[in-house]
Amino acid sequence: MENLRALIDKYKIEIAAEAISNVAEAEAFRIKYLGTKGLVKTIMGEMRNVIPENKKEAGQLLNEFKIFAEEKFSSFNNNSSFENASVSAGIDLTLPGTALPLGTRHPISIIQNKIVSIFNKLGFAVAEGPEIEDDFHNFTALNLPEDHPARDMQDTFYLNEEPAWLLRTHTSSVQIREMQKGKLPLRIICPGRVYRNETISARAHCFFNQVEGLYIAENVSFADLKQTLYFFVKEMFGEDIKVRFRPSYFPFTEPSAEMDISCLICGGEGCSVCKKTGWVEILGCGMVHPKVLENCGIDSNKYTGFAFGMGIERITMLSYQIKDLRLFSENDIRFLKQFETAL
Repeated sequence: MENLRALIDKYKIEIAAEAISNVAEAEAFRIKYLGTKGLVKTIMGEMRNVIPENKKEAGQLLNEFKIFAEEKFSSFNNNSSFENASVSAGIDLTLPGTALPLGTRHPISIIQNKIVSIFNKLGFAVAEGPEIEDDFHNFTALNLPEDHPARDMQDTFYLNEEPAWLLRTHTSSVQIREMQKGKLPLRIICPGRVYRNETISARAHCFFNQVEGLYIAENVSFADLKQTLYFFVKEMFGEDIKVRFRPSYFPFTEPSAEMDISCLICGGEGCSVCKKTGWVEILGCGMVHPKVLENCGIDSNKYTGFAFGMGIERITMLSYQIKDLRLFSENDIRFLKQFETAL
């Protein structure tokens, strides 16, 4: 212990006498005293030579020495001589830093928030669910048994065969989970990313975003569905937008329909987006099939409901008159910077 105290006192005097006038000398001090092979580490190794009954006292001495050296180095770092050195080197540390550009919301996020806001006005709450789903919630509960031909409409990414797990092909699985809770009446919208094994092109992608809606209560009719969607379209695209409904088929709704609006990109004259027809399909909809209600434990004789679903990319393309779906996922800063004012 006497030798250890003498050694520490010696090096304290040496450290106190050290003078640093520039960055290079400060780095040399750090390496000599505080580095991996520095003096502090070497003296710390003396602990192995201390008898057990003195180890506590020795540990305190060594710790105080280490703090002494570190504080000395810190005082050098904060010394004004460094500021003078930086100014002489052409760096003024008192100047404000270079401003970083602010990020912006992605156009998909902007439109999704707007869609959610519109349906919030009608009392629809947001519901979310997992992107990895089982076969029951993604298919079977939606009136698509294993041998149903409508399964061919879904180009599915399967993760496991038995039991079947997959990347959800629509956010209808969230609707099933909410219906199973049995809290009626139910009025929800389900935004989220979905996945389908499709060829990537200007009009399609292997992943995209959907918003699906569901309303279940007593005495819900197709007229309620139409008025809800009329309200949405007018709020989204303006009062002058033209709308039409066409009969369609979905295994989870009956009757089913698709909703078209006049193409905003060509003004109804015909372009590649609307396939020269002047009309663009924006969503599918219909009355919830009684079997879907029964699969979720809901009395189909007492309750009815409607459902609808739309791709957010399609709505975004029409809103901003974008002709290529792939732009949304390429993260090209030149494309994304156009939406700075949309914050």
